[in-house]
Amino acid sequence: MKTSTYKYFLLFGMVIFFIACSTKKNSFVNRNYHAVTTEFNVLYNGNLALDAGVNELKTTYQDNFWELLPVERMQATKEEMTPNEKRNPNFERAEEKATKAIQKHSMYMGGTEKNPQIDEAHLLLGQSRYYDNRYIPALEAFNYILYKYPDSDKIGNAKVWRAKTNMRLDNDEVAIKNLKGLLESNKKLDDQVYADANAILAQAYIKIEAPDSALVVLKRAAEYTKLKEERARYYFIKGQLYKQLNYPDSAYAAFQEVIDMKRKSPRRYVIQAHAMQASQFDFANGDTLAFMEKYRDLLEDRENRPYLDVINHQIALFYDKQDLDDKAIEYYKASLHTKLPSKDRYLKASNHRNIAEIHFEKARYPIAGLYYDSTMVYLNNRSREFKAIKKKRDNLEDVIKYEGIAQVNDSILRLVSLPEEARIAHFEAYIEKLKEADERERERLEKEAIRQENMASAASGGQVSQAQMGNNTANSKFPMGGVVPKDGSKRSAPGFSNPNGSAIGQAAGGTFYFYNTATVSYGKIEFQKRWGNRPLADNWRLASALQNIATARGGNDGADSLAVAGADADSANPRYTPEFYIEQLPTSQMVLDSLAKERNFAYYQLGTIYKEKFKEYQRAADKLEQLLKNNPEERLVLPSKYNLYKIYQIINPERAALYKQQILNEYPDSRYAEIIKNPTQYNEDNQSPEAVYASVFKKYGDGEIRESAALVQEYINRYTGEDIVPKFELLKATISARLAGIDAYKKGLNFVALNYPNSEEGKKAETMLKTNIPPLEALTLGNPSISYKIIFKFDDPNDPRIKPLAAKIKKYIQEGLNNSITLSQDVYTMESDFLVVHGFNSKLAAEDAVSVLKDYKKYKIAETPFIISSEDYKVIQIKKNFTEFSAIK
Repeated sequence: MKTSTYKYFLLFGMVIFFIACSTKKNSFVNRNYHAVTTEFNVLYNGNLALDAGVNELKTTYQDNFWELLPVERMQATKEEMTPNEKRNPNFERAEEKATKAIQKHSMYMGGTEKNPQIDEAHLLLGQSRYYDNRYIPALEAFNYILYKYPDSDKIGNAKVWRAKTNMRLDNDEVAIKNLKGLLESNKKLDDQVYADANAILAQAYIKIEAPDSALVVLKRAAEYTKLKEERARYYFIKGQLYKQLNYPDSAYAAFQEVIDMKRKSPRRYVIQAHAMQASQFDFANGDTLAFMEKYRDLLEDRENRPYLDVINHQIALFYDKQDLDDKAIEYYKASLHTKLPSKDRYLKASNHRNIAEIHFEKARYPIAGLYYDSTMVYLNNRSREFKAIKKKRDNLEDVIKYEGIAQVNDSILRLVSLPEEARIAHFEAYIEKLKEADERERERLEKEAIRQENMASAASGGQVSQAQMGNNTANSKFPMGGVVPKDGSKRSAPGFSNPNGSAIGQAAGGTFYFYNTATVSYGKIEFQKRWGNRPLADNWRLASALQNIATARGGNDGADSLAVAGADADSANPRYTPEFYIEQLPTSQMVLDSLAKERNFAYYQLGTIYKEKFKEYQRAADKLEQLLKNNPEERLVLPSKYNLYKIYQIINPERAALYKQQILNEYPDSRYAEIIKNPTQYNEDNQSPEAVYASVFKKYGDGEIRESAALVQEYINRYTGEDIVPKFELLKATISARLAGIDAYKKGLNFVALNYPNSEEGKKAETMLKTNIPPLEALTLGNPSISYKIIFKFDDPNDPRIKPLAAKIKKYIQEGLNNSITLSQDVYTMESDFLVVHGFNSKLAAEDAVSVLKDYKKYKIAETPFIISSEDYKVIQIKKNFTEFSAIK
């Protein structure tokens, strides 16, 4: 009987459960069942997933503190993601839970929703889509709440999220209007919702470049938010906005608010706030002692270990501003080489760039070039800064090249000019430094050998102390690393058979001697130091052999072998004798003249590079002045004096007048004298030849082909004999390709390649002849094409028929409402042009257009058109064979 009662009770419970599961019946049981299930099951898990996704986003998001921080962090879009990045799965899970809640627990009946949790499900759905960068579907979810649940307690939250989404869709004005309406309404909002509304309003104001308005609402957001991390972020952004508006005191105070939060703020904001305050420090009048004391404390604080890159960078900047270059470089390098590698790529770029600038200012160009290379590794190659540094680095390549030539050739020529005694004294001083360097290297290798011996010994279980190893290497007859045991017995050097009969190759430390490169290097140096440069012969250690060597050198026949070895150790090494270097100095006058000529040209190039590319006027003047003292070729004298005249006009007008007078007196008929006497007539020449070339090239690029052809020939004549001419010649060849076709292009390239083989342009022309010309020559008429053109040929570019014809064609295009059809006037040759109608997708379409233009009374054109495929048009422009094409047609 009891069992039957349980069965009936269980059956009754199951019936009630299935009745409650129905979403089609509006009863107390059904409503509460679905509400509870939605809230404490599906939505609970969905909100957990959303929170996990947001927290992961905040943790992994890399803020760029060099720019204004965004108020809200978002994951990267699919287009912005690298191949290794993945979407955050938590947002997808949250969306699945929200969708499940709506699909399985919605009780929409009679135009209203009976389940009070469904509005929260739609809110979760919109939020998950928003964080997944799917803004249109997110906007639909938020709008659904506003339209279907006007009495929901989530209305305020939904309005804030709708405004967020509108802002992401670039509907900033709509977002601002809606948020202002919400904040000005009398509706009571939760403090966090109120803070979020103000924060997103601040972001919208920032987007429309109204930072002063953003500041007002951002302060309210910081005041009302319950999240300390958000408050610190808002304070930091507030400081950045004040700095942007040039209110340094207010910015300093805002960053101090971040610092005063202490552990309530994430440490990254505190450190960056210190860095922002440091950037406002008055290095001329500020309290430098207090500044350094503060930053020493930051360095010593264990909590700051992950941020030592930022702190060291700020200290380096401090020393850099004080012109303490060695200390600055020390701290820049400390910033680069922290134990925890820095994730801030721009900080790394800044460190490398600043070190490069220091070396550049000290004329250490090869080192500066290396640091500029490292700078570009960490910069976005599309940024303006990258392009500026790349240009400077490319210019520096020439500086490094010519500085190297000038220094080496100067050094050789100076040594050749010294008397014999002075040369010997010079090389003896150098040899002393060389011996010291070799000794330091020997000691380094010795220590490295000891270290590796100990490591090998420890690996094999040997117990060899550092002191024993030191005693062995210093005093043993086996300087290759043999070990002297405590009992005083002799063991052979590692790698050789020992008295105990161990196999060859078994070292005391367990490793073959010749596998250890440090030990081998150390052994070679020790051998040469002890025995000198011994010949490869039998009985090389015997005294008689040494006596023969000494006799051959005119030494004492009775010299003891060890004494001879010690005396000859230095003299046996040719690097330690002045004669070794003196013999390498050139003696031929032809070679010396060539070195002087090369040195002088390097000085001229350096002077022009410093003047034109770096604006380093004093350095340029020094190079050119030195050139004139070196008795240069005549062709370099006048350009050097003119460049000095132009430089001194900027930095020393008195010397400018001196060089002006020299040019007018010594070279009255030169082009430079004409420029000085008639500056207005040669106004364009006040620019450098490079600037003139750039202006002509721009004309060519802008389509002024005929005008640039005339100018390029004029400047080739004007700059004859100067280094800019190959550039003009290559440009002339390119222009001839446009006006005369591929044959003229080939001829022009061949001229450049043959006449300027050592220039960059000559090498480029040679490459183009091999790679560009053959495929162009292979082009023929009649290839398949997917588009067609209508062309009208005019033998005079200024033919009066062109303008009315163009007007009729434009009218036809406008009335046809076909945006794919365009009109252009293209250069064909020096004397003729084409009027071209582009954009027909078939020959039939082009024929229809010709028919309309000829027959329709609005147009009635009289000119003869030609229908041509795009491929054939390209061929006739390259080969200038329109006559052949028209004959075929």
